[in-house]
Amino acid sequence: MSETVIETRNLSKEYRDFWGKRKVLALDDLNLDVYRGEVFGYLGPNGSGKTTSVKLLLGLLFPTSGWAKVLGEPPGSVSANQRIGFLPEESYLYRFLNAEETLDFYGRLFKIPTRERRKRIDRLIELVGLEHARKRQLKEYSKGMARRIGLAQALINDPEVIFLDEPTTGLDPIGTREIKDLIVSLKEEGKTVFMCSHLLADVEDVCDRIAMLFLGRLEVIGNVSDLLTEKGVVSFRAENVKPETADRIQQALEADGSYMGTEKVSRSLEDLFMKVVREKSGAAADPEATAKAAEAALVAKTAGDDESVRSQEQESQG
Repeated sequence: MSETVIETRNLSKEYRDFWGKRKVLALDDLNLDVYRGEVFGYLGPNGSGKTTSVKLLLGLLFPTSGWAKVLGEPPGSVSANQRIGFLPEESYLYRFLNAEETLDFYGRLFKIPTRERRKRIDRLIELVGLEHARKRQLKEYSKGMARRIGLAQALINDPEVIFLDEPTTGLDPIGTREIKDLIVSLKEEGKTVFMCSHLLADVEDVCDRIAMLFLGRLEVIGNVSDLLTEKGVVSFRAENVKPETADRIQQALEADGSYMGTEKVSRSLEDLFMKVVREKSGAAADPEATAKAAEAALVAKTAGDDESVRSQEQESQG
């Protein structure tokens, strides 16, 4: 059995009104074990208790009953917080700072030595694909770029456990794929990722296990592959199948009473999008090259507009 890094037992949280009457039971008897080195998906509709759970695990809220431990410590303890990274759903960053200054600020909070801090800043900016915008103020960032720098600040202290709340919100398909690849690489480094998301395809792609909540109660937990496998249904894959061969297979399955229909193998829309973009533009997979290309196009357009204005002025003077 792997080491447990997040553990809850009968964890509950209820909100009461001014008179002490229960207003809502946000979390009801949560029992959870998350193991070191896994990507754990935490799912549920709005109001299911996901955000409340994360706040309890981070020590931002106190439970009504039950208990939790993160890295063997009570939530909110200084020793545990030093080894935790957190990307909230909305990143509250200082908009007048640039990427380097933002990461330097958070690095100082963790008292990371100057030389090591500079190394981490350079590595993280490159890791999240913001080399081309490292000197720009965050107020000029798009939502996707803000998510990238938010993820970088969550990693500045080289955490053992990383809480990610909707990490791919605002990203285009290329950025989404890059963040998912980054999450997988964090797992390969031995880090534990606790990921909340509404995007089920993202969870399916990167998570080892998932838990589903509904109205504050844990309804489903298990390995992704086990939960998604349909019992008794077998799929065969083959290339260049001759029509007569397909007919014989279908007849055999019909005779056995197990034939359910035939469908062509298809890829996901994300795979198709990535294939087209990478084939048509090698620079599109490189954020820095993409930005340079966009700037060059803008310069060319501006020059063209200026030339057009000069031509119109010359015509009017003539």
